[in-house]
Amino acid sequence: MRQAVRTLTIDTRGPGLTDVSGRLRAFVAEQGIETGLLTVWCRHTSASLIVQENADPDVRADLVEFLNRLVPEGAGYRHADEGPDDMPAHIKAALTLTQVSIPVVEGRLALGTWQAVYLWEHRRVGSRRELVVHLLGEGF
Repeated sequence: MRQAVRTLTIDTRGPGLTDVSGRLRAFVAEQGIETGLLTVWCRHTSASLIVQENADPDVRADLVEFLNRLVPEGAGYRHADEGPDDMPAHIKAALTLTQVSIPVVEGRLALGTWQAVYLWEHRRVGSRRELVVHLLGEGF
C-alpha cells in the first residue's frame, strides 16, 4: 500500500463553482497508483466541495441560486464579524460537503461521464482556498 498527500491552492473569483477535476486527475496520474481512494478535504468553513454535472452550466447556476434562496443574506444572523455574506457562507458549507472521496480505478478517478469535482466558493469576494488531497492505494 502506498499513499501520497499534497495541498492544492485554488484561487476563486467570488461565489460559484470552480472545477478542480483536472488538478485532481493530474495529482493521481503523478502518483502511479492503479487502484485506491482519493480523499479531497477543503480546509475552510465558508467554502465546500461537491460532485456534480459538468456538461450543462445551467445546473451549476441553478444550484447556486437555490442555495442563495435557502440561505439568504440579511436574515438576522448573530455572526457578522466578516460581513453580511460570512454567516450564510458558513451555513452553505455546513449544508454541503467539506470532503469527498473518489475511487481510483486503473489509475484514473472513477467519475462518471458527466461528473466533475467542484470547489464551491460561498463568499462574495474571491479567496485563496486550500484543498488537501490524500491518495491511498496500490501501484501499477
